[in-house]
Amino acid sequence: MRATLRWAHSDLRTHRGEALFLVLATAGIVVSLLLATALFGYATNPWQRVFTQAHGAHVWLHTAPSADTGRLTELDGVESVTGPYPTASATLASRGARAAVELRGTPEEPSVGRPLLTSGHWLDPSNPDGVVLESRLARALLAAPGDTLALPGTDRTVTVLGVADSAEKRYRPGEQPGLVWAQPSAVRDPRGQVVALRLDDPEDTDYAVQRAVTVLGAGAVSEVSTWKQARAEAQGDNRLLGQVLGLFGLGALVAAGLAVHGAIGTRIRGHLRDISVLKAIGFTPGQVVRVFLLQHLAYALLGALAAAAVVQGLGSRIPGRLGDAVGVWHGLPGHTVALLVVPAAVVLFIGATTGLAAWRAGRVPPVPVPRRASAPGGRLSGAARSALGLRLPPALVLGWHRAFSRRLRSPATVARLALPLLLIVVAMSAWTTIERFDGRPEQVGLPTSLTVHADAGLTGRSARTLLEGDPQVAAAYPGVEVAALVPGQTATIALRGLGTRQDPYPYSLAEGRAATGRDEAVAGQGLLALLDARVGDWVRITVGDQPQILHIVGRSIEPENAGRVISTSLDTLRENDPGLGPTLYELRLRPGADPGTVADRLTAAGQGHLDVHAVPNPADGLSPLRGVIVGLIVVLALIGLIELLTAIGGTVREGERDLLALKAIGLSPRQITAITVVSTACTALVAAVVATGLGVPLARWLIDAQGASSGIGSGIAAGPSAPLLLLLGVAAVTGAAALAALPASRAARRRLADTLSAVA
Repeated sequence: MRATLRWAHSDLRTHRGEALFLVLATAGIVVSLLLATALFGYATNPWQRVFTQAHGAHVWLHTAPSADTGRLTELDGVESVTGPYPTASATLASRGARAAVELRGTPEEPSVGRPLLTSGHWLDPSNPDGVVLESRLARALLAAPGDTLALPGTDRTVTVLGVADSAEKRYRPGEQPGLVWAQPSAVRDPRGQVVALRLDDPEDTDYAVQRAVTVLGAGAVSEVSTWKQARAEAQGDNRLLGQVLGLFGLGALVAAGLAVHGAIGTRIRGHLRDISVLKAIGFTPGQVVRVFLLQHLAYALLGALAAAAVVQGLGSRIPGRLGDAVGVWHGLPGHTVALLVVPAAVVLFIGATTGLAAWRAGRVPPVPVPRRASAPGGRLSGAARSALGLRLPPALVLGWHRAFSRRLRSPATVARLALPLLLIVVAMSAWTTIERFDGRPEQVGLPTSLTVHADAGLTGRSARTLLEGDPQVAAAYPGVEVAALVPGQTATIALRGLGTRQDPYPYSLAEGRAATGRDEAVAGQGLLALLDARVGDWVRITVGDQPQILHIVGRSIEPENAGRVISTSLDTLRENDPGLGPTLYELRLRPGADPGTVADRLTAAGQGHLDVHAVPNPADGLSPLRGVIVGLIVVLALIGLIELLTAIGGTVREGERDLLALKAIGLSPRQITAITVVSTACTALVAAVVATGLGVPLARWLIDAQGASSGIGSGIAAGPSAPLLLLLGVAAVTGAAALAALPASRAARRRLADTLSAVA
């Protein structure tokens, strides 16, 4: 054992830099995987906790006031029904902030879908104007128990009695109204009612919705929402961050395993005589294998323990959502198990790849076998001889020849070096896609910057004139958005009529063409997947009791409502309902205009009749991803550096046998050094070309696949620019050449006795 430790210590002193890089790379991989685990837990568990404690409803049905919801209790599979509760749309204002809300008359605390109070208390019958706000709505209004909120356009005010968490769909400015629980007397002009269903089997949700709509009548149901939609919305960007971290963490783990495997294989080829000596003095094959295995397991274990300690001790201090996720994850039941299993799995994987490579060391015979004078494929090819005949620099020709004359090891070296570079290209593509959402939102379904809702005090023509009168508003597109039932009556989607045929709305199309004719529409990927439809199909949807038949002529990129949106012109909807007027306006601003400033100016000009919100951008929730990408690129660069050092060491050792011949034909030490540098640079160049050629289409496919699964749709991916890819290739080649220069120079100036010993 003492001899084993002495050998390991000697090898560590010789390869200190490589050992340090392996420890750091392992730590980075474990940190990535632990953060991914934390984000997955953070995305799922808070909503699941609220849903469980609130005895959450699986289906919420918004119906007309006259609907007979009592018949829902007779449906098979329905465990319990709560409601109906009268509802009305309203706007609340507080401290300059405004929000669209749904007032829900709730005489007593519901038994299904019960709000979980986080502050204050529940409704008090003695205070008819008291309300309880959903927590996300309360944060948007900067409201707390005891605050008084105004209802613009009226002389009414309400008092906040409490703030509560809910498992229903959350408040989203301009998209989903916030939820406000109030006494029935506070809902003075109810336009509908809502009822909650809890099912025996949550997986039967679609069937239960279909039965409920059939019993009540399609014309009586205005909107359906389910627990699956609420859960997916709650997970949102956190789940995407977890997927990105997990994907890159696993990719980096594979790259690190291959790098370790290559490093040990190269080291074994360079120490064949030393291993033979160890066996000759009594080392067994198992002991030789254990030398390499324990050494690299120690490196991996040190990196894994350091990573686990950092995440456990400092993870919750990371700014933003990552720190919040780690803080919540610390309190979840599976936290301790994950903190042990993830580092252990990484160490075991690295140990397995190490064992496969170290097994070759155990097979080295105790009597050294003389190496052949030239490696297979070592003779100059006809092309190389022709290149020398053309008086090309010998270092360039011989360097290229040395890099690719080894038939098996050369492709393996290129593949191991290309893998981390490929993952870096994918990470850069993710970065440029986020930049596309930020810098060119009109290309990814966000042609407008502000959404404006006008109340009854401002007519359509007056509202549009007011909006277009602002000097920084380039266009105001009138529109309307209503909930519609899909065929089969299993879900509701958003039906939008935006723009007119004379002034069409500028949709971002990924397939097909714009909707310019009668009954033509464009649809999001989420809707096409829900209906199992394609561009060119006709679909029939129902708004209230009125059917609407539309011809889908294009697929638009839809960041809203999980892509479950079908859009046409306002003129098309008016053909079925001539009295339909615009209820909202989408504003396209002039270049350089600040949405916040314009929103404040329009709100003031509207004198309380306009509700102005910025159009939400998915990139706003992905801002932590930029820091994650930078960290992943650093980890991948460390892994690439390990493989590069391995390739340099192997090239230098392979060149020792040719050193005498190169000196004999008159090459100077500088030229011999250049051969090794060119060989390493050529290997890095080919790896960079392979990584770019495979990484760009792979990144586009991965990003578009994620976009399609989220409902936004494919066509959102943006690859790195050509100069950026060129910079990556130049950095890889230049770095490889710089790292190879020093060891190659030392090898070229070795003494004659050392060279003879290496060749022997």
